[in-house]
Amino acid sequence: MNRILLAWIGITDIRAAAGELGNSLGPIGQAVVDRSFGSICLLSDHDQKIGHDYVQWLKGKTSAEIQIQHTKLSSPTHFGEIYEVVLSAISHLKNKNNHNLFHLTYHLSPGTPAMAAVWILVSKTSHPAELIESSPGHGVKTVSFPFDISADYLPELSPKADDEIIRLTQGLPPEAVEFDAIVHRCKEMKRLIARSRRVAVHEVPVLIQGESGTGKELLARAIHASSQRPKGPFVSVNCGAIPFELFEAEFFGHTKGAFTGASHAREGYLESANGGTLFLDEIGELPVSAQVKLLRALQEGIFQKIGSTKSIQVNVRIITATNRNLLEQVAAGRFRGDLFHRLAVGVLQLPPLRERKGDLNVLIDHILARINRECSTQAGWRDKNISASARNLMHQHPWPGNIRELFNALSRAVIWSPGDTIQTEDIQEALLPVSEKQNGNGMILNRNLGEGLKIGDILGMVSQHYLKRALAEANGNKTLAAKLVGLPNYQTFSNWMKKYGVEN
Repeated sequence: MNRILLAWIGITDIRAAAGELGNSLGPIGQAVVDRSFGSICLLSDHDQKIGHDYVQWLKGKTSAEIQIQHTKLSSPTHFGEIYEVVLSAISHLKNKNNHNLFHLTYHLSPGTPAMAAVWILVSKTSHPAELIESSPGHGVKTVSFPFDISADYLPELSPKADDEIIRLTQGLPPEAVEFDAIVHRCKEMKRLIARSRRVAVHEVPVLIQGESGTGKELLARAIHASSQRPKGPFVSVNCGAIPFELFEAEFFGHTKGAFTGASHAREGYLESANGGTLFLDEIGELPVSAQVKLLRALQEGIFQKIGSTKSIQVNVRIITATNRNLLEQVAAGRFRGDLFHRLAVGVLQLPPLRERKGDLNVLIDHILARINRECSTQAGWRDKNISASARNLMHQHPWPGNIRELFNALSRAVIWSPGDTIQTEDIQEALLPVSEKQNGNGMILNRNLGEGLKIGDILGMVSQHYLKRALAEANGNKTLAAKLVGLPNYQTFSNWMKKYGVEN
């Protein structure tokens, strides 16, 4: 398993590298000499040359790969800025390692007390890790904090208005109430909504891209409500659910007797949406032959019902959505390029939940309040709340199903929880297992030999999986968990937990 050290470069480290402290190596140097790390990620608020010189000095003390991330803080005690830099560094490491198994260690000694506080906060909430400190008198030691920190207290990352948001929203009419339904706090979503409001007032097609469960239809409805035609109909169509043989009947309609079973005339989606918005979800699922017919109708604004020679003209705004990369589909010949360019005028990208830093807490609170409201009419119902440890566990989940998965998980937790407070074990039962593909680990038993395969990493992955399962089934009782996985006692189980980076 790759062991990764993260640390801020402190003044003492710089002085040690300059030879000003005699034989002292400084906190970071002492740690890399005392312990083995595969990678070292350094964060620096110092001049870039100072940071570069320190890295060169540190390379003489360790064979680990060293990378440095330079930043400029307005103050070395600004919690919000420090927190944002730390989250960015951890996310970069996880993406670089393709979310494969690795062990994180945060160094508390170098840097300011605010930097140390952020390492503690992150380790106890969204990104668990080993915490260490080092000093000349006591060497390098692991630090334990026997308490939980609620994810409620994570810093607000966007305390001031973003320049791009201000620019995008200048001169726009008041925000439609439908945008209020999009619960958010992070900068990414604020920018997206600002762009959505700007494109809404222009009569152009909009393409919304995003993973399943990110709320594409909710955004489409808000755009419609902010458009020049808010009182017109909003017709939502799931393109993936329409068989090709029914495409023309569904989109263009038909006359009575046009085909077997057509006992009465019927409007198609285009006619039903006249004067309003036609929302085509999963547009990437539409067969190429159907795409040709749709393109012709959109270009001309005219179509004919099945069984009729009379042309019908409509005025419809088109909003489409997809969880596919349509440009890749075009290159592969599975989506027409001319239709793509007809649809992709205003292009909006909805971020997945895992990238919406700061939004998970407000979404948990919003969804739990909704569930409480909906269940309030049940006999004997008492509102549920959620414990700090359960909330923290939710911060560690990757949420491949995004907001839809979050809603379903909280609904299950409400059902499983016997008391008024949702506990960690309720969330453990409510979360669905993340597939190896979704977790970035790939298939364990079918990997190609060579190509970077490391059997130690695979063994660590399997061990971590079963240690976590045993802990969950034993409700945190290490003696029972040890028996479940065939280990002799709880001390051995604890050693395995430490070895493979499993939190209790």
